Amino acid sequence: MSQPTPPTASVPATPPPASLGNGASDTAPIAVKSSPPESHPRLPYWLQQAERFLRVIVRIYLGLLVCFAPWYPPAWDNNPLFMSSTTLMGWITSGAVRGMVSGLGLLNLWIALRDAIRAPNNPGQG
Repeated sequence: MSQPTPPTASVPATPPPASLGNGASDTAPIAVKSSPPESHPRLPYWLQQAERFLRVIVRIYLGLLVCFAPWYPPAWDNNPLFMSSTTLMGWITSGAVRGMVSGLGLLNLWIALRDAIRAPNNPGQG
């Protein structure tokens, strides 16, 4: 008596794994489908504009402070953080360092002005 052979299941052939950039593989890379990004509710237009206004105001104040503080002796020359070291005090009171700090303040003012003039994002929605 012979034993019956078990039925064989048909397994679909899978392509061999793609090589990692050596050019020897003839198979195309397998694309992985990603899930769509989570949609966040849109902020109302007035809230976007209020946030933009506050950001511009803070940048203007910060830019003015950083631009003029190095040239105001009571705030710059008498700073306890700078007075802790004579070498730091000599370096921080040089004109070049004051000019660089003022330049950062001017850069901050320019960014605030650019942000204030820039066209708003999607003005009709919200």
